[in-house]
Amino acid sequence: MVTIAELEIADAPERWSALGFAVEGERCRIGAVDLRFAGRDAGRGLIRWNLRDLPSSDGDPGSEPELDGLPTARAAAADADAPAAQAASAGAHPNGVTAIDHVVAISPDLDRTVASLQAAGLELRRIREQPTPAGAPRQAFFRLGAEILEVVQEPEEIAARSGGRDRPAFFWGIALRCADLDATVAGLGERVSEIRPAVQPGRRIASVRRVAGLALPVALMTD
Repeated sequence: MVTIAELEIADAPERWSALGFAVEGERCRIGAVDLRFAGRDAGRGLIRWNLRDLPSSDGDPGSEPELDGLPTARAAAADADAPAAQAASAGAHPNGVTAIDHVVAISPDLDRTVASLQAAGLELRRIREQPTPAGAPRQAFFRLGAEILEVVQEPEEIAARSGGRDRPAFFWGIALRCADLDATVAGLGERVSEIRPAVQPGRRIASVRRVAGLALPVALMTD
C-alpha cells in the first residue's frame, strides 16, 4: 500500500511549536508522518508530499510522479526499505494531537483526479455523493495506511471564477486527531474555533483560526 512518509509545509517551525507541537529543528512527527517546515519562502501551504511504495509507470524509480498536479516525490530509499521503523508512531504532542486523520486536496474535476490517483497506485475507498457544509458537491477518499487523502470537488461557481475545470488539483489542508479534543481546544484558547459536529457521524471537529498564523488550514478532530 502507498503510504505517506512526509509532508513538506511552507511554514516556520516556531509557529507550530507555539501551538504545542513537539518540533525538533525543522521537523515534527505526527503519528507515522513527518512534517518538514521549509519556511514561508518555499511556497504556499502544503507544498509537497513524499510517498512510500509508489509504483513507477515507466519502471524508472527516479521518474517524477504525476498525480494530477499534486506535487509528489517518492520517499528516500532508506525510508522505503524500512517500513516497520517508519510505521512506528510518535506519541501524543503536548497539545494532545496524536495522528493525522486526513490530508485534503481540492480538484476542479474530481473524476479526472480520481482516475489519475488510481492509475498511480493509490487505493480508492469510496466516493461520497453528498455535499459538505462548505458546499463541495462530492468527495473521494483514498486509504494511505493509517491516513486518508480526501479529494474534494471544487464547487462549480468557484471553478468558473478561478479559471475552469482544466486546472490541476491542489493541496488544501490537514485534519489532526486528538486524544481529548475538549482539552486541546481549551488549551489553545482563542486560536481555535468552537467544537462542532463533524461530517463523519459521531465525531467532532474544531478549526485552527487564522490568528494562529499557520500557512495552511488545520482542523482538530476526535478519534
